[in-house]
Amino acid sequence: MVKIQTKLPDEKKTKKTKKSKKGKPKKRIGLTIVVVLAILFIFALAFGYWFYRMVMTPNVKTADGNDAVVFIHTGSDYEQAKNALFEAGIIVNKKSFEWVAKKKEYPDHVKPGRYVIKDGTNNNRLVNMLRGGMQSPVMVTFNNIRNIDQLAGRISKQIEADSASIASLLHNKEYIKGLGFNTYTIPALFIPNTYEFYWDTDAQEFVYRMQQEYDKFWNDERLAKAKKLDMTPTEVSTLASIVCKESNKTDEMPRIAGVYLNRLKSNWLLQADPTLIFALNDFDIKRVLNVHKEVESPYNTYKYAGLPPGPICIPSLVAINSVLDAEKHNHFYFCAKEDFSGYHNFAKTLTEHNRNAAKYQQALNKRGIK
Repeated sequence: MVKIQTKLPDEKKTKKTKKSKKGKPKKRIGLTIVVVLAILFIFALAFGYWFYRMVMTPNVKTADGNDAVVFIHTGSDYEQAKNALFEAGIIVNKKSFEWVAKKKEYPDHVKPGRYVIKDGTNNNRLVNMLRGGMQSPVMVTFNNIRNIDQLAGRISKQIEADSASIASLLHNKEYIKGLGFNTYTIPALFIPNTYEFYWDTDAQEFVYRMQQEYDKFWNDERLAKAKKLDMTPTEVSTLASIVCKESNKTDEMPRIAGVYLNRLKSNWLLQADPTLIFALNDFDIKRVLNVHKEVESPYNTYKYAGLPPGPICIPSLVAINSVLDAEKHNHFYFCAKEDFSGYHNFAKTLTEHNRNAAKYQQALNKRGIK
């Protein structure tokens, strides 16, 4: 009997072949996916690195590593703010800064101010600072001020408000009347000291702050001392301004204040030389003569009794406190010492005073001071 072999082995081989043919495309697809994912991963890494460099890499280089100060004026738009930074020469990569600024919408949120920018600051931190208006304050100081116009000029060098806007406000009769002062007394509002301000402070904000400081300075204790002298705070400041111009020796101020208080209580003329210089508006006068005493002015304390209508300068804190804590004595006269030390000889009687004055006049003549 002859056995007929079937094709089963071939069929198995065929099936295996078919399976093999079907497996190859799957491997290709899988490989393609891996390659694509790898490319995407590399791209993501590259983008992440690029993004990190744009946002987080230091982009500020200042001179010698010191802090840079950039001023952005009130009303500035994005272009002006950007130019202020670029002109300061501190931005390393301008395009990266602009990219981050636009992504963070800084062009729509420009804020004025004085910005202190540290060396090595990145775009993210810089834009956040500018966009949030995180400016650094300035310390505003004023002392030894002659009048309101000089004050305006001094302050305008420290904040954004210009001198014209400050002076105009402080010469406005209606405005200063609302503060409780007039054109004569307005210098008394200002208490010389050092104050913290934001640079973009305007004239009205400055004066408002000064009124707050004035109210704070004239506390119950000082008001009580002024009342004991039968004086208002403005009158204290007026007398303090005279004391301030009579001597720069702070240890002597309470004694000088005592002399003037004695004259006021006795209804004497103050006869204060600094008031004549103020009335004449000639601050170069070194020696007050009899002709100067003839000037027609309410500030001429050789002609008119009592205090002048207002301070002849913005008095120092020391001078104000010297009036409030004036030395009690019986002196009615004082004259500069002949040694030109800046101190004074004090006298109770006119005879004694005339001797002191003669010695000083001789010293002036010897030095040729007219």
